[in-house]
Amino acid sequence: MVFAVEEINHSPTLLPGVKLGYHILDSCGRPPWALQTALSLVGGDNASCNSTDSPDSDGEGIIERKGAHNAPVIIGGASSVTGQILSRTLGPLSVPLISYLSSCPCLSNRRRFPNFFRTMPSDIYQARAFAQLSIRFNWTWIGAVVANNDYGHVAIKVFQEETQGAGVCLAFVETLQRENIVSDARRAALTIQASTANVILIFTWYTDVRELFLQLAKINVTDRQYLASEAWSTSGDLLQNVVSTKVAKGVFGVAIRSSAIPGLENYIRRLHPIHRPDDEFLREFWEAEFGCSSVASPLFSHSYSSFKSRTPFNISTSYPANGFPQKASLPLCSGTESLEGVQNHFTDTSKLRVTYNVYLAVYAAAHALHSLLSCPDREGSPGNNSSTCSSPKDIKPIELLQHFNKLNFTTPQGEMFYFQGGDIPAKYDLVNWQNTPEGSLKLVLIGRVDGFDLHLNESAIQWSTGSNQVPTSVCSESCPPGLRKANRKGEPLCCFDCIQCAEGEISNQTDSLHCERCPYEFWSNAERTACIPRQLDFLSFNETLGITLTTAAVSGAAVTTAVFVVFLCYRQTPMVRANNSELSFLLLLSLKLCFLCSLVFIGRPSVWSCRFQQAAFGISFVLCVSCLQVKTIVVLAAFRSARPGAGALIKWFGPGQQRGSVCFLTCVQIIICATWLSLSPPVPQRDLGFQGSKVTLECAMASVVGFSLVLGYIGLLACTSLLLAFLARKLPDNFNEAKLITFSMLIFCAVWIAFVPAYISSPGKYTVAVEIFAILASSYGLLLCIFAPKCFIILLRPGKNTKKHLMAR
Repeated sequence: MVFAVEEINHSPTLLPGVKLGYHILDSCGRPPWALQTALSLVGGDNASCNSTDSPDSDGEGIIERKGAHNAPVIIGGASSVTGQILSRTLGPLSVPLISYLSSCPCLSNRRRFPNFFRTMPSDIYQARAFAQLSIRFNWTWIGAVVANNDYGHVAIKVFQEETQGAGVCLAFVETLQRENIVSDARRAALTIQASTANVILIFTWYTDVRELFLQLAKINVTDRQYLASEAWSTSGDLLQNVVSTKVAKGVFGVAIRSSAIPGLENYIRRLHPIHRPDDEFLREFWEAEFGCSSVASPLFSHSYSSFKSRTPFNISTSYPANGFPQKASLPLCSGTESLEGVQNHFTDTSKLRVTYNVYLAVYAAAHALHSLLSCPDREGSPGNNSSTCSSPKDIKPIELLQHFNKLNFTTPQGEMFYFQGGDIPAKYDLVNWQNTPEGSLKLVLIGRVDGFDLHLNESAIQWSTGSNQVPTSVCSESCPPGLRKANRKGEPLCCFDCIQCAEGEISNQTDSLHCERCPYEFWSNAERTACIPRQLDFLSFNETLGITLTTAAVSGAAVTTAVFVVFLCYRQTPMVRANNSELSFLLLLSLKLCFLCSLVFIGRPSVWSCRFQQAAFGISFVLCVSCLQVKTIVVLAAFRSARPGAGALIKWFGPGQQRGSVCFLTCVQIIICATWLSLSPPVPQRDLGFQGSKVTLECAMASVVGFSLVLGYIGLLACTSLLLAFLARKLPDNFNEAKLITFSMLIFCAVWIAFVPAYISSPGKYTVAVEIFAILASSYGLLLCIFAPKCFIILLRPGKNTKKHLMAR
């Protein structure tokens, strides 16, 4: 502050002809003391003011016009609490207050704090920066340790608001109270140890962090990644601490932006107690650095004693905190001592942070005064001539406050400076604690924050793992495409299980909350990541089921042909002749057609195959069942005609009538089929009702009535044949064919009764397979039950193939 004031006083363009004076008084971090001093200065208390300068300390700075009795500007309020108290108190007096370190977002409220300005950004911006970093590095499970005051609570609230909807959750929030720091730090350390969160956000003062790191070291927690707020991210005390080297490697922090102040280092190195006899801090620093007492001077002793008597509290009590030993007696300095070769953190001006904020605050005050004192177009206050400007001897704080609100200038470093309300545009440095070859930690600049924009050199970051690999911090691993997130009951949204999407549903993004159902003609792939067109599915000759059914059908046709040949070769034998050979050959022909018609059901359905397969099936089976029915009637007629008075009965069932009966019964089915196929035939259609990866191409029954009539007619004939055969089963004969027909029709009816529910409940192409199976099973039943015993006698028992044996009772 002193350097800035002197630099301004030597400037030919800023406040020409006006010299600034200052007071620097120490509040020792206590808001009541700061308030007491501020009120005495703005009230014009000469007993506590010096019109030009006073010794340096580490608290509030007041710039005043030379020779005046009150200060028009106060630079201070190092803490947010102090800033709020001073602003509320000085608000009615309209005295501008410029803070260089208050960061509470509440101070941005212009209604409550109209006279408050600051060169320190609001904490909102660093909280938002941490939120952006969490989202950028996919840290969804973060622990937080915050100060138990507005600094910590507001920051964590803003962090949660910024990450809301981005999938970031807080695993825990621990608070630290300075009065109970040891117990609070121990509790927070145990929480960090027990948590699965690898990234820990810490918003508190560096002394609290020091105790927290000590407790973490005791329980050997050394693998966490810490995010540091500006309150401790650049703390030299923590960087040089051995415990930090063990616990806090790779700390990633937001820091107050740094800047160099040209000329400050030379100014500091030219300081000498002889030139500043009233500067107690400089005298103690000199004694500690060079081990000698500054040159004795009555003026020095008188000035220091006079300064101590003027301050409202004992300044000297704060100086031992600077770390300089107090020595009873030291040899006098020779006067040749100089700070030119001294290297320590007091002379290092390469990265000034809070110092630069103070520097900006002084220049802001100077430019506001310059604008007030040299404004030709200033609107005068009531009672004053608008064409006149304020005099250095008559500065009204309310007029100066108006110029602060419209301040806009370029700093000596070439930056544009202006206030947005009472705030400046937010600018931070992003820093990283990195290991050095010596095993210590160093501070490395890796990026910056400019408002809401984040500029980061990720390749330069050294994480807690000691590498450039970004650490992970999640409660649950991400769900890859094909799976969806299922929240765990009673746990935060970041904790979830990954469940595979159901068939026909997909998720093509990571961490999908829901699975999307595929369009109607599409199905999910095996990974459930994409919808693919369903494969066309039908009963093919190439698949196992198709091959099996084809083999069974061809085998049945072959066996039927073999039986036909056997009967043809032995057509003159009693066995063939006694059982109506003509109907037997017709029956064998119809059975062969039944076997072969099943082949029409196999293969890709087409318009003609759909029409032909049902017609072939219906007509073939009616022809077969008609032959059986006529054979049964002939058997009954033959036995009934042997009775007295019934000889004419057989005349009605001669060969012509038998053939006519078969043709008539078959023609009825032909008429039914023709009517059905002409009015509403089956058509090939894709069946999407069955939810699967395949689309079944099948022959859809456009008319269920037509198909029911076909089956119903076959069933009617079968039942009639079964009834007639059952009545003729006990007719006197050694080889009664009615018995064979009875067994065959029982099998036939059982198969087709079971067919109906199986057909209705079978999905896709298996509907066709069920119908083919029913055709083959009933055909094999007829073939084996009727013709197997006859072939056995013809081929293996020729001695029984005689008229005598057949007529025996």
